[in-house]
Amino acid sequence: MSQTMGWRDSSWDEIRGMFALAPDAVHLNTGTVGAMPHDVLDTADRVTREWTGGLMDVYPPGMYPGYRGTIAQAFGVDQDEIVICHNATEGMARVIHGLDLRAGDEVLTTTHECYSVLSNFNLLRNRHGVVLTTVTLPTGYDVRAEEIVALFEAAITPRTKVLAFAGITLFTGTLLPIRALCELAQRNGLTTVIDGALVAGMLDCDFRALGADFITCSGSKYQCGPLGTGLLYVRNKVHPEHNPLPLPEFWPIISTWYPMKGAPPPRTTTAVASCNMGDYLQSAGSASIARGAALARACELWDEIGRDRIEQRIFDLARHARDRIAERFGVAAMYSPGADPRLRSPLIAFHPFRDPRDAWNVKKVGAFVARLEAEHRIWARWTEFDVAGSPHQHYAARLCTHIFNTHAEIDHAVDVMGQLADDMS
Repeated sequence: MSQTMGWRDSSWDEIRGMFALAPDAVHLNTGTVGAMPHDVLDTADRVTREWTGGLMDVYPPGMYPGYRGTIAQAFGVDQDEIVICHNATEGMARVIHGLDLRAGDEVLTTTHECYSVLSNFNLLRNRHGVVLTTVTLPTGYDVRAEEIVALFEAAITPRTKVLAFAGITLFTGTLLPIRALCELAQRNGLTTVIDGALVAGMLDCDFRALGADFITCSGSKYQCGPLGTGLLYVRNKVHPEHNPLPLPEFWPIISTWYPMKGAPPPRTTTAVASCNMGDYLQSAGSASIARGAALARACELWDEIGRDRIEQRIFDLARHARDRIAERFGVAAMYSPGADPRLRSPLIAFHPFRDPRDAWNVKKVGAFVARLEAEHRIWARWTEFDVAGSPHQHYAARLCTHIFNTHAEIDHAVDVMGQLADDMS
């Protein structure tokens, strides 16, 4: 069978064979880093060899026009709206520090954001006097999407300028109601900044249709590209059906393409771009052409398999994992939403121990995860987050499902987790 366009009809066992996986390990930590397909590894090596030591001009190719076009098509946008960066952290930093914020302007976000998001907004607070307002997201199996939207809505003030949130929280795996929150922002004239580190490669989504202004993604998590790759979506056109607000003022602070004199064209007010903001952000000196090629190849593979099919498989495995965890540890042990399908994701966080007080025992939860890897070759992780009404920060075990996992792996992992938790209790 040709593996160029035949993946759409391949079995999940055949697709599992695409990946460079350790045969004696169970990888349930894609929320930290995915497993690369062999074809992606080979692309990175081949392209590196093609240009290393040669006479290729690494500056114009560093704009990645073809690779950015391939990636943009996968997410329903255009080349001028996509940037290949090093990771979601870098993408978020470039967005946050490119926003036109002044002293007294408010940013609304959550306490469940990645450290890199909160630290960059705190830098703005310390440097420019920006006001940072945080809400703590509700946790638990029975959380509803309406609770989350209402929490944000109640915290908006006349000085709020930016609504920033994770598309999927890395700590509890809550899939936030992205479109509903973007519509809330639009009704209040706010710029939306989404940490989508876990979105690319997991959800079959159209970035433009989500209605956000900025979305940053990891290329090495669910998209399974090389480490050191990320995606940045910058809304560069006005499509009223998705987001009717004018484009926010934005400064591409790391750029060798921004004019050395004068100003770039004014931002467009229509569906036709007036400038290529993606180029301004992409051009930052010499770059690794190989990583752009490898990330584009990972996106092509996902398109060949079918992003709708991938999302369905990931969530089917997650449903199985959620059921098994609830069965073994109880619904009350789960921090991740389960009752509302709009909030479910393949990242599932739970408390493995019988004593509720162990939920704020970081040493015990950390030892649990470390023993899973050291003694059983099961790769998960622990997370930490605030819980509304609790004086303690909570710690949880977290597992993630991806297309290279199997139902049998999940059954084995949950059984081992249950036995280990009993032993440690």
